Amino acid sequence: MKDKLFIDTDIILDIALTREPHFYSSAFISSLIESKTVIGFTSSVIVSNIYYIIRKVDSHKTAIDFISKMRLFISILPVNDEIICLALESQFKDFEDAIQYYCAYNNSIDYLITRNVKDYSKAQMKVHTPVEYLKLKNI
Repeated sequence: MKDKLFIDTDIILDIALTREPHFYSSAFISSLIESKTVIGFTSSVIVSNIYYIIRKVDSHKTAIDFISKMRLFISILPVNDEIICLALESQFKDFEDAIQYYCAYNNSIDYLITRNVKDYSKAQMKVHTPVEYLKLKNI
């Protein structure tokens, strides 16, 4: 069975904005998703955040083009009332992190991939950086 990975905002932005030194490990995770070695997911909130940040750094067109390409290989999970309620009631310090976590958790995702592992210390699922995940899988 293929691993299901929830991709956090920072990983997608590493790729979109070619942010060093994290670009290569994040891009490798993306290539695993594109090649269907693993199954990639993110949330509708993350898509909105990505649009906002890329548009601020570059342009509306660049943001729309990137998101359009991203949608070809990554599934976008909805954020609903149940997820918001769980996030509001959680012990997470950051509300947005709580939303991402419960979006992944409620959809039975195997791994949450982020560079901010410490933000998910209360997680009851596997949380790794791209580098950690690649090492774990001997890739």
